[in-house]
Amino acid sequence: MNEVFGIASFRSRQQVLKFEGALRREGIRTSVITTPRDVSMGCGLSIRFELEDYPLVREVCNHLRPSNLIGFYRVTRENGRYAGTQAM
Repeated sequence: MNEVFGIASFRSRQQVLKFEGALRREGIRTSVITTPRDVSMGCGLSIRFELEDYPLVREVCNHLRPSNLIGFYRVTRENGRYAGTQAM
């Protein structure tokens, strides 16, 4: 099964949980996942979201301005393995 989705990567686990809560309050479907190896920086956790929700995710980010955000990435996963990660 192939899938493409977005992630937000942070330097702090506390920021991951805070930003995930803000996204959920806005009705955006999210989950906390292990950060793919292609994004070698950070605390090891990222927030996964659907690409169609990216404009809303950016809007929440612009409002909160989290200081520990590393960036947003587009992730491709093929047959259960990460196949690529690109900065958004």
